[in-house]
Amino acid sequence: MENLVKVGMADLNIVHYPKGLTTLGLGSCIGITLFDAAARIGGLAHIMLPSSTQVRNNTNRAKFADTAIVDLLEMMIKAGAKKRNVVAKLAGGAQMFSFARTNGIMKIGARNAVASREILTRLGIPIAAEDTGGSYGRTIELDTANGKLLIKTIGHGNQYI
Repeated sequence: MENLVKVGMADLNIVHYPKGLTTLGLGSCIGITLFDAAARIGGLAHIMLPSSTQVRNNTNRAKFADTAIVDLLEMMIKAGAKKRNVVAKLAGGAQMFSFARTNGIMKIGARNAVASREILTRLGIPIAAEDTGGSYGRTIELDTANGKLLIKTIGHGNQYI
């Protein structure tokens, strides 16, 4: 896909068709896409942590699931999207390293996925598809022509969700 706008780690952005969105190197991070098919507006957030309330340095709202998703939705609505038309897709949330002790705090990928789902549910945004978990990284591309999300992996192939 051409006209791809890159979204960095702990960042977010929205575009109108024919532009698309991409983010690279999702490990434990989650790539959350929002898409309004009628308005052909897409949004992408590359979140690193589940909650801004558990961290002192929380000035970058795009870094956290609880604030990034809210901000992304607001940006899309201001740009002409209708909340009732918006659907979400999630990718990432991998467990990139194995730890001798399996306490929950180290499972940041799974915690990011759970937090993202909870916030989307609270906002009333349906999750159309997701590709989360595993132990491998992902690069994603959102096509604003149709809302398809291309997930590229090394060793696990490419797929659309």
